[in-house]
Amino acid sequence: MGPRPEALRQDRGKEDQPRAGLGALKKFAEPTDAGKMLPPFRRGSKVTAERKVRMNPAQTVEAQKPDGGMRFQQRLAQGKFTLTCEISPPKGTDAAERIAEAQTLKGRVDAVAVTDGKGSVMVMSALALAHLLQDHGWETLLYLSCRDRSRMALQAELLGAAALGIRNLVVVTGDYASLGDHPQTKPVFDLDSVQLLRAVRGMREGKDMMGNPLHGSPDFFVGGTVSPVPGSEAALDLQLMKMEKKIAAGARFFQTQPVFDLARFERFLKRASGLGVPLLAGVMPLKSVSMARFINKNMPEMAVPEDMIDELSQAADRVQVAVSLCGRTLRQVRNLCPGAHLIPAGWGKRIPAILDAARL
Repeated sequence: MGPRPEALRQDRGKEDQPRAGLGALKKFAEPTDAGKMLPPFRRGSKVTAERKVRMNPAQTVEAQKPDGGMRFQQRLAQGKFTLTCEISPPKGTDAAERIAEAQTLKGRVDAVAVTDGKGSVMVMSALALAHLLQDHGWETLLYLSCRDRSRMALQAELLGAAALGIRNLVVVTGDYASLGDHPQTKPVFDLDSVQLLRAVRGMREGKDMMGNPLHGSPDFFVGGTVSPVPGSEAALDLQLMKMEKKIAAGARFFQTQPVFDLARFERFLKRASGLGVPLLAGVMPLKSVSMARFINKNMPEMAVPEDMIDELSQAADRVQVAVSLCGRTLRQVRNLCPGAHLIPAGWGKRIPAILDAARL
């Protein structure tokens, strides 16, 4: 057994405490959203029936890259605007609707990001859905949360993901389990996101967290998350400090929390410009005035400007205006940073309309 690396600190410190996440915003989706306006795709069909036995998953995924486009990592490296969209696993075994939702985005986004127990709700494993999406030609970003797994389980998940051809990771600490649909769950948090980033870096170099050699090393392109519009200047300093720690631990790109206030986002970009890593701005539809008020009251890492709330409150067609506002934000952030990350928050079927509004 090798020596214990320095990264194995038992106390997580204050640099990345878990907190309530964006899963709370899905409740603002319309009751009629579920299961409607999906493209032709037989309900109840067994996605697994279309899977093929693969001797080399990574090569197969490369061959199936949509529209012959370049990979996510290559696009960022070459400075091309890169667009990803979040897809959450289903609560059940049938992933047909999630696959269909992704298929509506073919040729319009560069990769899909699969969340890992977002909002502390029990769903299908992120790795399983990411694997199914890659079987349908998608490049995926796999979220990996520290909440539910020990360091042994996290490392095992990483090895399994690499063996199944997953190339991109987004490492997060995770939401509080008490806020989800299994509030009695005992959270693990054996590692925080910075420690997990260090573990990924070590595994890429051929060692597990105890220094033991690996027989085959994963080659992940790994990123982290950041809140670009915190509630105070001191909180902004803390976010930048977190980014620096994550970069030192191996993060090579960042996805941000949803951006609504472009002026404050630009100030963040100026402060973060010297860090030298690409940022994908989070873009999420603002579905109602009540959702906006909820964000401003309960989520200090985000801020919705009052003029945007007024525009939504005066709308004759709330959905149309919400789609238009989101498309406008996406169009604006395209001029500010190298990419964007779409967060549907229950409006997956409206992402194509948002892309139309953004002229993408």
